[in-house]
Amino acid sequence: MDIVPEIIRENIINLINKKERADGRALDEFREIFIETGVIRKAEGSARVKLGNTQLIVGIKPQIGEPFPDTPGTGIIITNSELLPMASPTFEPGPPDERSIELSRVVDRCIRESNMLNLEKLCLVEGSSVWLLFIDLHIIDYDGNLFDAAVLATVAALRDTKLPTAKIEEEEIILDYDNPQPLPLEDTTLMCTFAKIGDQMILDPSLDEEEILTARLSIGMRSDGTICAMQKGGEGPLTKEDILKAINITKEKIPQLIEELDKNIPQTR
Repeated sequence: MDIVPEIIRENIINLINKKERADGRALDEFREIFIETGVIRKAEGSARVKLGNTQLIVGIKPQIGEPFPDTPGTGIIITNSELLPMASPTFEPGPPDERSIELSRVVDRCIRESNMLNLEKLCLVEGSSVWLLFIDLHIIDYDGNLFDAAVLATVAALRDTKLPTAKIEEEEIILDYDNPQPLPLEDTTLMCTFAKIGDQMILDPSLDEEEILTARLSIGMRSDGTICAMQKGGEGPLTKEDILKAINITKEKIPQLIEELDKNIPQTR
C-alpha cells in the first residue's frame, strides 16, 4: 500500500471529523453506480459495475460436475478473482495474493450464506451430477471499496445468467440450449463497507480514504435486513457503537442498492 503524505492524511481526517469528505459526499453516501449486463458474449452471465472510479467485470460459466460428498443434492459455486496489474500499481502479475483471496472469499460467503441462490435446485442427479457455477471477477480499475462493487457485480451477473434446460432420459442428461432458464434466485443480497477514520464511520471509502483507515467493516445483508456476512479489516478496533451504526446504515442502504440493481436488470423468479 502506498504511503500517504502526512498533509493529505491530516486533511482527509480533519474533513471527516467535520463530517465532510474530499469528494463532497456525505459520510453515508455511495459514489455514483453504473451497472451493465451481458458484457461477455461467451459467458452464460456477466456484468460490469463501476462504483465511482472502481471498475470490475464478472463472468459466470456453468459446468456439470460431481457434487461434494457431504452435499450430494446441492450445486456448487466457485469464486475466483483476478487483480489485473493495469488496475493499480499495487497489483502484480502472478498467483493470487492475500487481497485477491480475501475478495473471493468475501463474495463467495456473502452469496452462499445468504441462500439467495437455491443450490438444491442446481442438482440434476443426486450424488452424481450438479451444476457448478464458476464466478470469475476481473478488477480493471481500482479506486477503493472492491467488496461492495464485487458483490454488486456478482449479483447482477447471476441475474443475467441462464442455464440450458436439463432433462434426464435413460440415465443420460440432455441439455436444451434453445430454451435456457434463469438461475433459481430467491432473494437479493448486497454489501456495504465502512472505514473508521478519525471518530467517524464512513460508507464506501475511496482509495485515498482506504489508505488511512484504522479499521474496515463490510456487512452483507439480505433484502429483509438479515445479516449474512461480516468482514473486519484493518489493525484498529471498532466499538460496539461503530458496529451498530454501520448495521443501521446498511439497513437503510441495501434497499437503495437493490433499487439501483432492479433498474438495470430486474430479478426473474
